[in-house]
Amino acid sequence: MRIVFMGSPDFAIPSLEELHASDHEIVAVVSGRDKRRGRGSEISPTPVKARALDLGLPVIEVENLKSIAFHNELKAVEPDLLVVVAFRILPPEVLEIPKKGSVNLHASLLPKYRGAAPIHWAVINGEEETGCSIFFLDEQVDTGKIINRQKTDIGKNETTGDVYNRLKKMGSDLLLKSVNEIAGDTYSAKEQDDSKATSAPKLFKDDCRIDFNQPARQVHNKIRGLSPFPTAWAELDDLKFNLYRSEVGPDISLKPGQLQMKNDDLLAGCNPGTVILKKVQIQGKKKMSGKDFMNGYSGTGWIH
Repeated sequence: MRIVFMGSPDFAIPSLEELHASDHEIVAVVSGRDKRRGRGSEISPTPVKARALDLGLPVIEVENLKSIAFHNELKAVEPDLLVVVAFRILPPEVLEIPKKGSVNLHASLLPKYRGAAPIHWAVINGEEETGCSIFFLDEQVDTGKIINRQKTDIGKNETTGDVYNRLKKMGSDLLLKSVNEIAGDTYSAKEQDDSKATSAPKLFKDDCRIDFNQPARQVHNKIRGLSPFPTAWAELDDLKFNLYRSEVGPDISLKPGQLQMKNDDLLAGCNPGTVILKKVQIQGKKKMSGKDFMNGYSGTGWIH
């Protein structure tokens, strides 16, 4: 089939590479415009655009998905299928262009966790499994008919980053399988049960503050669910204190937010229980283990 691939972040790169190596033809790669991607950095392409250029694929940069000029560019390459991985919501005018429709790789077991941050919310909510779904796009967000799903377990101490790295490869394999089924007209597509839908909205800074008045397991799940990005945080001695790795700690009596070293572990009190802060970063310093941080620490010993 003639495929237009749409994506921007590195999550989409394995999918792009698998399709490029397949019998299908990627006639264009659509990605966001070049921009500054870090404080003080130079203007750079999206990870998907950079990889597409490495592979010698034609790239269409787009800002306005409703642009007539963009629609004409898509029509000109005569795609059989649009393949979307970690991109934006496509307008109806774009969905009408490909002959066989448009498919999306989504990092959850739909209809659970529809939205921008499915892996984050699955980990934050303490789910023991998640996975990938391949589905046909329609005009609503993450609601189309499902072609294939695949599950994976979430370890009790795994972070969103750990799960993300596994799903981007697992998802690319599932995507190629689904594209092959569409090409051969051997797929089956099932309606989602909207009554089982849950949401996974984008996370903002205020969503990432840790409340140590919550139970230890809930605090731990939120820390790992926000790691490595957008990052859990609290305040320690009026400085921002980032939290990257944790474990549920021993059930000892510490007040919420109270820090204490025990057997070379940095404990923080919760309500009830404790968490072990395995990897932290105080404002202005590098990431380090909880033990290393406390070796040079002489503050109040309370986070909030």
